[in-house]
Amino acid sequence: MASSVALRWTFSGGHSLLRAATIGAGGHHRHSHHHQAHDLVEQHDRQHDVEEVRIPVPYGEIAGKWWGPKNVRPIVSLHGWQDNAGTFDRLIPLLPKHISFLALDLPGHGFSSRIPDGMMYHSLDNAFLLFYLMREYGWKKLSLMGHSMGSILSFIFTATFPDKVDFYIGIDALKPHISDPQKFPDRLEKRLPQALLADIRNREKSEPPSYPYGELIERLHLGTNKSVSREAAPFLLYRNTRKSTLHPDRYYFTRDSRLKHSLGVGWEQAINLEFAKRIKLPYLFIKAKHSPYYEERKYFDEFVETVEGNNPLFQLEFVDSTHHLHLTEPEKISPIISKFLEKYWKQEKEH
Repeated sequence: MASSVALRWTFSGGHSLLRAATIGAGGHHRHSHHHQAHDLVEQHDRQHDVEEVRIPVPYGEIAGKWWGPKNVRPIVSLHGWQDNAGTFDRLIPLLPKHISFLALDLPGHGFSSRIPDGMMYHSLDNAFLLFYLMREYGWKKLSLMGHSMGSILSFIFTATFPDKVDFYIGIDALKPHISDPQKFPDRLEKRLPQALLADIRNREKSEPPSYPYGELIERLHLGTNKSVSREAAPFLLYRNTRKSTLHPDRYYFTRDSRLKHSLGVGWEQAINLEFAKRIKLPYLFIKAKHSPYYEERKYFDEFVETVEGNNPLFQLEFVDSTHHLHLTEPEKISPIISKFLEKYWKQEKEH
């Protein structure tokens, strides 16, 4: 196994950017004995001067990738369900270079710690996490960009604490989705025991099923209804797979299997609409035309109408692409985001 080396840079204000790197033979970092596709991801990171960061939390640490200047408060970038910080690897290089981004691995994803044994994942937990981030770096406000689950998290945090956010960009999930009330009890009846079984399996410490790397790509491609292209898949697989210790040339997924059975907020549309009225700040939402709404379209339209009626700074864009458009076809949305940032991003230096 490779040895672990931690390098620390300190800002003028005393808080630090921690780069945790795993250095092995040939100077490779973060992964030992990995697939050659992952070498290309590392090369991409070096080319764009990306640094790995670690933020302490009570149950371990949250991992992330810091893009751009280290002395500027970054736009916190939040990935979708069962994805990781690599989801933004192809978008961020197309955005303005003087702006910083901190793409996080949410708990149980990527290189971040899992929540403690005996617990299950709930979408509100991640809103709590953002406070740890602010405390670690001494930030009074956040700038947010999120995809899917990360976009819903950004909405919940922004609408709950509008004075703590200066702007937010959402990609392809507008708000918590509305479930069919008749189906919700049955879903919960299945989900809780499933989460319990996943927790028991975690504690057995047995290696999950492993696959040839090409099959991992195919599983990710088909499992996302082809919205993650085969070409883009390694940017996600880099942070959520590991080489099998039991089977040569096979790899397994490292994300916490409890995530499959996590819980959303489950509240009704009226609550979403009340939250919508609270967002008065610059707000860009990008919807992929070939991606489902995950709920009846009327709920989306009603929400948009409420936001538009209360926020002249709201911008809605429909783009001809699929759910992972920011990863698979980033050139389709980078001009929209860049224009929004040129208008509303203000440099806030670390002191």
